[in-house]
Amino acid sequence: MRQKKWEISLGIGLCALSFILYFIKDLYFNDARAIFGEILSQIAFLPLYILLSTIIMDSLLSQREKVQRLKKLNMVIGAFFSETGVELLQRLSGFDQTWEETAALILHQDWSQKVKAMERWLGTGGILVNSHAGDLEEVSTFLLRKREFLLRMLENPNLLEHESFTELLWAVFHLSEELSSRHNLSQLSEADFHHFSGDIKRAYCLLISEWLNYMIHLKEDYPFLFSFYARTNPFDPTAQAAIPS
Repeated sequence: MRQKKWEISLGIGLCALSFILYFIKDLYFNDARAIFGEILSQIAFLPLYILLSTIIMDSLLSQREKVQRLKKLNMVIGAFFSETGVELLQRLSGFDQTWEETAALILHQDWSQKVKAMERWLGTGGILVNSHAGDLEEVSTFLLRKREFLLRMLENPNLLEHESFTELLWAVFHLSEELSSRHNLSQLSEADFHHFSGDIKRAYCLLISEWLNYMIHLKEDYPFLFSFYARTNPFDPTAQAAIPS
């Protein structure tokens, strides 16, 4: 409220100053008609000024700020995959009963087509996950080690602008909570195993989608980083960081 009063006072003061200056000009030149015409000319220019300064400039500045925010966000996503995401992708792929088909889509497609191909594969429910197939205890231990890191990621305000990545973090965090709440992961009911299959599939599918999108971003903007991540592709059993001679 105090700020509003200050703005009103400033507006009144500026208007008063303007009228005083025009009054002095009228006394000096003694030509009220010319002054009035000049005022109308300046008022007539106001819509154009508003268009140029408010709409166009604001739009350009907003676009620039959006690009900068996306760059910062991609840095956060990169930290996630470097610290947790890629290794988690490898661990969860052990539960994928259709791993060969999933890997083939990623390894044998051109990078520009990988995202679309994977979206079609995921959209048709192609991936089949069985929580009996992998080591739940190992995944639980891994996620518990990364718990503090995941919590810091969730606290990052920049992630609010990236709904799909935020959804991925919640899916991973939920899986961690479910796993850590069981006393003995080797002795679960079939209902629990079925529930974990759904939780793993949710996190796994979101991980694949976000990893592919991140790889496309690296290919376009940071080819030197893309080269490393492409050589250590988690879906390539022969992948290695060392460059073959």
